[in-house]
Amino acid sequence: MPMSSSLRLGVNIDHVATLRNARGGKHPDPVRAALEAIAAGADGITAHLREDRRHIRDADMERLKAEISKPLNFEMAATPDMVRIALGVQPHAVCLVPERREELTTEGGLDVVGQRESLEPTIARFTDAGVRVSLFIAADPKQIEMAAKLKAPVIEIHTGAWCDAITDGELIKAENEWQRIAAGVKLAKSAGLEVHAGHGLDYATAETIAALPEIMELNIGYYMIGESLFVGLSETVKQMRAAMDRGVAKRARA
Repeated sequence: MPMSSSLRLGVNIDHVATLRNARGGKHPDPVRAALEAIAAGADGITAHLREDRRHIRDADMERLKAEISKPLNFEMAATPDMVRIALGVQPHAVCLVPERREELTTEGGLDVVGQRESLEPTIARFTDAGVRVSLFIAADPKQIEMAAKLKAPVIEIHTGAWCDAITDGELIKAENEWQRIAAGVKLAKSAGLEVHAGHGLDYATAETIAALPEIMELNIGYYMIGESLFVGLSETVKQMRAAMDRGVAKRARA
């Protein structure tokens, strides 16, 4: 069993669909990518069905649920239409995220404090249907504490600001963001939440965050799909798992 068996890897296949949609046909097939990622060691598949269907489509979600052998994580905005579709698909989990039509990618975390009244019944509906709910939030104490009050079993910490600061060479900002994440995951764990993380992660940042013992799952997509153009998706999954293994190994030494 690989060392990182305690740390799950979810592979987001959205941008396989982005490439497919550029020509409007059926190739490359995101479901085929999901199956290849699983064969290479992924613990689950993440896909974001957006309101504008810019990448993943409804039929993709239905095929993923029917054809993959690992858990399906259905990323979605908490809108009535998406709730209806997700309840029909019955994925293993839903990850509720903020969504604006004009954004290139998900910007920031969900404001669970400000949206408590609308999120509470949505979380309850999924829970009653046997679907795990994850809230994609910033490492902010108020957001984390509200997630626990809303009885969402899982949060996913938005790592984008930290990763962007590293990429841009803003070392002070990167360190500040890292300290927020480290403190946030400890608070979440103490509140009884299962903690995931994702957004903007590459091999190096995945290895770093994997060293935090509170983290149970990383969800990574864009970087991995980009790397797969050069070395193949199977090799990319294996290299990401190796990076996670290195991070997990540091837990015992911490």
